[in-house]
Amino acid sequence: MQFDVVTLFPEIIENYCNSSIIGRANKLDIINVNTINPRDFSKNKHKRVDDTPYGGGAGMVLMCEPVFDAVNSIKEQKNSARILLTPQGKPFSQEMAIELSKKNQIILICGHYEGFDERIRQNINAQEVSIGDFVLTGGELPALCLIDAVSRNVEGALGKIESAHEDTFSDGFIEYPQYTKPYDFEGYKVPDVLLSGHHQEIKKWRREQQLLRTLEKRPDLLEKVKLTKEDKLFLDKHIKQK
Repeated sequence: MQFDVVTLFPEIIENYCNSSIIGRANKLDIINVNTINPRDFSKNKHKRVDDTPYGGGAGMVLMCEPVFDAVNSIKEQKNSARILLTPQGKPFSQEMAIELSKKNQIILICGHYEGFDERIRQNINAQEVSIGDFVLTGGELPALCLIDAVSRNVEGALGKIESAHEDTFSDGFIEYPQYTKPYDFEGYKVPDVLLSGHHQEIKKWRREQQLLRTLEKRPDLLEKVKLTKEDKLFLDKHIKQK
């Protein structure tokens, strides 16, 4: 998986992508993260890449030429995706992360200042993606969120791909509770079923906990997922008992 990030602040991307699990995957060449700085393509002697907006207004706007030249300098592979990171874009989701993990290459274009010259948005031929209904200083944090979420679904990045499959939202539900040693911490004990060695009972308990947590924290998700007959009976019984 190749990530090419067009950014004015490559050190932000590089520092994160050389750390922790993503750093390990990067070092093992399971993923590869490359940064491209539009300043390197600026024809201005001061390497400026922004200017005041036509029509007036506060702030500065990213200019077309250095952004287009930076993107066009990237050797685009087959089965690639271009993504423009903007609060106006389609909301990013686990489903999108899984779909993007099937790509060979993802080109991420980070904004900054007051945004892009509109001709970038109209002509760069990129999908617009947002990580939420809020405004950030630049596109670097959204780019890192996307790299992290997508990389987790690339074979080998987590060591065991099953780890990604069991995460919250991977199957549409909130994840079940997790415990480790010690068994008893200041009177707070691990549920006995997890120490029973009875794999079917553990599986049943975890599924029920998923359902309960989803019902409590994100009931909207239950309208989108496929529930089994057993799931429905369990939820109905729980709701009636409340």
